[in-house]
Amino acid sequence: METPHKHIHKQSYLFFSESSNLIQQLFFVGMLLLCTTVFVSPPIALGLGLIVANVFGHPFLAWNQKATNYLLQFSVVGLGFGMNVQSAISAGKEGFLFTIISILSTLILGTLLGKWFKVESKTSHLISCGTAICGGSAIAAIAPVIKSDEKQTSVSLGVIFILNSVALFLFPAIGHYFNVSQSDFGMWCAIAIHDTSSVIGAASKYGPEALQIATTVKLARALWIIPVALFTAFVFKNKSGKVKIPYFIGFFILALVANTYLPEVQTFAPQLVSVSKIGLTITLFLIGAGLNRKVLKSVGFRPLLQGITLWVCIASFTFIWIVLF
Repeated sequence: METPHKHIHKQSYLFFSESSNLIQQLFFVGMLLLCTTVFVSPPIALGLGLIVANVFGHPFLAWNQKATNYLLQFSVVGLGFGMNVQSAISAGKEGFLFTIISILSTLILGTLLGKWFKVESKTSHLISCGTAICGGSAIAAIAPVIKSDEKQTSVSLGVIFILNSVALFLFPAIGHYFNVSQSDFGMWCAIAIHDTSSVIGAASKYGPEALQIATTVKLARALWIIPVALFTAFVFKNKSGKVKIPYFIGFFILALVANTYLPEVQTFAPQLVSVSKIGLTITLFLIGAGLNRKVLKSVGFRPLLQGITLWVCIASFTFIWIVLF
């Protein structure tokens, strides 16, 4: 097994040689701290992380994924202190039927596209699940169920993360161009953007109502990991496949209930929400930093084509349905 330092020093970067690891670390931490200021929005943080990783290098790559997962969960729970139960239930009811239809149609279309583009079956299924439910979290839950190897999992994650990066910039621009309402934009984000981090990042940029609807619908959608994983175990004939349940959603619900019914919590809830938004910005910086050249090269043309085609179809259909009907 490689040590973090061996992994980091496999390549030199434009501004740092292999012998200047301390300077590289200080520079990376400095950029990360910059993301805690008001000068860096979530989309900019993602782009900044992407540039830093590919131009200057990522000295903490071995810990990037764990840090991203924990920060995202912390941020999502914290955002629950800025919402109330009534609005969450309303948003959940509105998006429930649409969630079922979109998940089923995405999985079916993804399977057909995978066969059409001749993408390896496990990779194709992971891309379809990541697009249908909640991006990297869904892939992380489904991968052990189908017993995918490292390459199949990394290629699927690479496709999803690339499209997430595009969505974070593209969706708000489309929303403003067509003058989409905040409620419609929040629903569209929750269904058509893969990862929870990018959903929240795009919605928070669009407005507070969009953020509340997008977060609630997306987290409700994430619970579909469980039935999809069980169905996957049946299809791939893996009776021992374990399902990874997103427990942090329960803490989000507790935060939401506390903010609604406990006046004492409401006094410091705004501060928790502010800290959580900073956490989300840092999360997106780390996600961008995780998209190094090795990840981008490993994706391949056919899986990326499947992911793009599937995403464009689902995003277009849901946009037309939500905005026009």
